[in-house]
Order: sequence, then C-alpha cells, then structure tokens
Amino acid sequence: MIDEKGRLFGKINIVDLLVILVVVIAAAVLGMKFLRPGSSTNTAGGATAVTYTVVVENVRPEVYENVQKYVPSTLMASGELLDGQVVAVTAVPHMENVVLNTESGTQLVQVEQKNLDLTFTVECNVLNTITTEIGTQEVRVGKTHIVKTDKFELVGVVSDCSWENGAA
Repeated sequence: MIDEKGRLFGKINIVDLLVILVVVIAAAVLGMKFLRPGSSTNTAGGATAVTYTVVVENVRPEVYENVQKYVPSTLMASGELLDGQVVAVTAVPHMENVVLNTESGTQLVQVEQKNLDLTFTVECNVLNTITTEIGTQEVRVGKTHIVKTDKFELVGVVSDCSWENGAA
C-alpha cells in the first residue's frame, strides 16, 4: 500500500492525503453550520424583503423638492449600489414646541415652522434577518440611519420596519 517514497498505492503522498482530508472535513463542518435549517441566516436560496421608514426632521423645503425628483432611487454605500430602493418620500410641516409665559401661567404651544419633516419608505432585501443589514447599516427601529443614493443623502431615524415573512 505505501511504497518506499511514502506514497499511498504508489500515486499520492500520505501528507497530501492528510491535507486533503482536513480540507474536506472543514468544508463539511462549515457547510453543516451555515446550511442547516434553523441557522441564523436566511439560506433558503434568497433574501428576505424588508420595508422600513426613516424620518428626517427639520429639512429645508428646497431639499425636499430636489429629493422628490430622484424618488424612486437605488440605495448606495461605499460607492456601490445596494439591493434596495427609496420608493417614496412624504413631507409634513416641522413643528417646534414654544413655551409662552402668560398671566395665568406657562403654556406649551406647537408652532409650525417653514422646514419640513420627511418620511422615506425604503424597500430592500437582506440575507440575514438577525442583523437586517443593508450595506453596512443595521436597520432597527429607533436607530439613526443614513438614507443615501447617488443623488441625495440625509440622516434620520428608523421609525418602522417590517419583514416579508414576519421574521424578527
């Protein structure tokens, strides 16, 4: 079986055979870890669709007018387009709380400002429903989020998030 040169059946070196076995076993272990049902990533052959909204407060009206021209628009990060789109943007007047001192005491009054609060609706596909990452950003309700395309970039807070299959 092993000849004088240390080859198995005169064809393969025993050390090479051991290296091949280690690589095959490592590949099998990794395959079982990432491909088995119930793993933390979505490996059922695709991504999970996620829809989320981002509220950007106190934006000048001319910025909103320019952003509207480019919606829908594909998301981008680090100079690359992502598997997601800004599909809609809406605006409401930005309200500021003002305290008025009167003879009968103080009152809190909301005053409409010239600026706007924008709500972006974003649809994307994520591979891992645990981290829900699009590009390098995790999508979580309450988390600061940059809405970035090749035409505009604004910073807001994720206010709502839903997963296609009810994950998360």
